[in-house]
Amino acid sequence: MGPQDLAGALDGVRVVEWGSFISAPFCGKVLAELGADVIKVEPPVYGDESRRHGPFPGHVPDAERSGLFLFANLNKRGITLDPDSATGRELLDGLLETADIFLENQPAALTQRHGLDYESLRSRFPKLIVTSITPYGRTGPYRDHKGYDLTANAIGGMSFGAGHPHREPLTTPLYQASYLAGAGAAFASLAALLGRDITGRGQLVDVAEGQVLAVLLSGYHLPAYIYRGVAGWRSGNRMRLGLFPNCVLPCKDGYVCIDAPQLEQYQRFLALMGDQEWVNEPRYRDRRAMSEDYPEEAEALITPWFMEHTKEEILAICLENRVPCAPVRTFGEVLEDVHLNSRDFFKDVDHPQAGRLRYPGPAYHLLDSPCRYVRPAPELGQHNQEILCGELGLDPSRLPEMARAGVI
Repeated sequence: MGPQDLAGALDGVRVVEWGSFISAPFCGKVLAELGADVIKVEPPVYGDESRRHGPFPGHVPDAERSGLFLFANLNKRGITLDPDSATGRELLDGLLETADIFLENQPAALTQRHGLDYESLRSRFPKLIVTSITPYGRTGPYRDHKGYDLTANAIGGMSFGAGHPHREPLTTPLYQASYLAGAGAAFASLAALLGRDITGRGQLVDVAEGQVLAVLLSGYHLPAYIYRGVAGWRSGNRMRLGLFPNCVLPCKDGYVCIDAPQLEQYQRFLALMGDQEWVNEPRYRDRRAMSEDYPEEAEALITPWFMEHTKEEILAICLENRVPCAPVRTFGEVLEDVHLNSRDFFKDVDHPQAGRLRYPGPAYHLLDSPCRYVRPAPELGQHNQEILCGELGLDPSRLPEMARAGVI
């Protein structure tokens, strides 16, 4: 028996995903690559918002060729359904009867209007786990407010420290709040599944994007605030709440990040640079002052060594000397990365309309239940007949009429 014959870790688990754009779809993708049967429910005609977001091949918009949609919806089956219609809602209820997890990232008012909030669902589906991903969570003063990746970064504390001190605050790039919230929601859902094995009951998994950022990315600032009263501030290419060196510096062919807080790491770094007269000066013996009080001056002392070497040369030297360092790579360099390719990280997947594309693979390997990409992202309504008729018993002759009426 080979790895392709082994069942996924979540084999037999069904997820109904009523989500759009990134957070809920990415959560569904993580569950799907673990082997769950994820059924994606999209609005008729236009589908998931990410279908209109791109990026698109040749910059030509095409709902079936959005790179974002294709990536975030791998391994899923897809149907179209309008829960506003009586028939659509009946079909959705039929799916929920067979589901283990109901995954959504819709506004609270919308879920309540459709009776798809946890309070409405738990009496009818007591074993159902409802995983809800929103910018600010389902409780609290901001629960009904609109939110975006930008505001999640702000309320989660990231924008307070991202950017240059003389410029406006920044957000983490490329919707990291949504991706991190999706990953966090996936593993919180797994914990809820384990809990159901004990109690026999489902529960609400309430994930707030801002809270995820506060814990995962901003939380490491808490000790500095608790013990030193320092709240942090924007500091450009460096992290000001640590010991020098902890910064991104230019090199011969790009940029490199170095962060060597331990004394032995720093001493090894100084040794690999060779003789440096400045290391004996009292001003450059206080690494905290170098990081917080005059970082530009301190960085100017080591930048010349970086400028003599390429990213890969610096990486090799630092690995050999056990100094924490990482090159800042372009997309092309990531695709060519020796380590990632030796781990068979990238996967080629054929899509009927987008063609054969290369995707980032799962972030982990499980020996006894491997993660696999077994199907491309679904075309809009691709599995309507398979699921609505084959599994829910809808008369196939009704599909054209329902499509014309905007029900599917």
